[in-house]
Amino acid sequence: MTGPLTQAAARPGTPAPTEGNPTVAEHFLDSVPGTVSNVFSRELPPVLGLEPGDTLTVHTLDCSGHLKRRRTADEDVPRMFGERRGHCLAGPIAVRGAQPGMALAVTLESLRPDAWGFTAAATSDTPLTRRLGLTGEDSEWLSWDLDADRGTGTDQYGHTVSLAPFLGVIGTPPDEPGEHSTTPPRTLGGGNIDCRELVAGSTLFLPVTVPDALLSVGDGHAAQGDGEVSGTAIECGMTTRLTVGLQPSPPLPTPHAVTPAGRITFGFDADLNEASAQALDAMLTWLTSLYGVKRATALALASTTVDLRVTQVANQAWGVHALLPHDAIR
Repeated sequence: MTGPLTQAAARPGTPAPTEGNPTVAEHFLDSVPGTVSNVFSRELPPVLGLEPGDTLTVHTLDCSGHLKRRRTADEDVPRMFGERRGHCLAGPIAVRGAQPGMALAVTLESLRPDAWGFTAAATSDTPLTRRLGLTGEDSEWLSWDLDADRGTGTDQYGHTVSLAPFLGVIGTPPDEPGEHSTTPPRTLGGGNIDCRELVAGSTLFLPVTVPDALLSVGDGHAAQGDGEVSGTAIECGMTTRLTVGLQPSPPLPTPHAVTPAGRITFGFDADLNEASAQALDAMLTWLTSLYGVKRATALALASTTVDLRVTQVANQAWGVHALLPHDAIR
């Protein structure tokens, strides 16, 4: 899949069985009116239904839902939603049989950025931009040409970076009525995690918050550093192939992942110390289960093998992830 899906493919219908396994199906979803949202809500009707084991190829717009390339901060281009309330997400997607107490396993098979993206910096007044001595007059907008085949992105100044695409938002709605912002990541439903390690080959495990999970995905990032320090990565449209599954008895009650880099646990809080403690607490629980050791032993092992990294600083709550490389403990 090298670009956006057709609108015809976006409309949910009867999928074709996957060759060799008649119980597993391939689905296709595009971001068009009727298949997208910009809030999390358990009350939104699903735009598509999947069975555990099904595969979905989904094209998402950039975080702002731009329908055309925007080359400067001042350029007015059409968007999917007239007013920016939150990320432009594909979904919600029902996963049949998902129930609270389970974990939804989202395996990312492939991620391909669209041909262009943007990065904005110092476009609003925040405590961080003030601390860095930046004002609205210093704002910057990088317009990127993205080459998915070569794995590079080049901005209008000629700077070239390597791409490592992932989705910033993979999440389920809170189990409370009403509409909920897509901006802050959440301890249960995940959402705007913005973890650069969730590249192709990763499986993200999300606690199921509501029946049928009601998964939404989007916010493609072609490249991002730990922290997402300007508040944006290389924001872009993305074509993602993913498989959904269910884990009836997950090892952790919070979001966690198995990635090419290693096992990951997360913490989210307005206080960086608490976010760090949450990520480490979850990792210790995982270590005690994996290696059959007591908690103090797990902490000692973590001190020699686990990296604590600032996932993002941009989303109202600090994000921290703890990373245990696959070959760290033998």
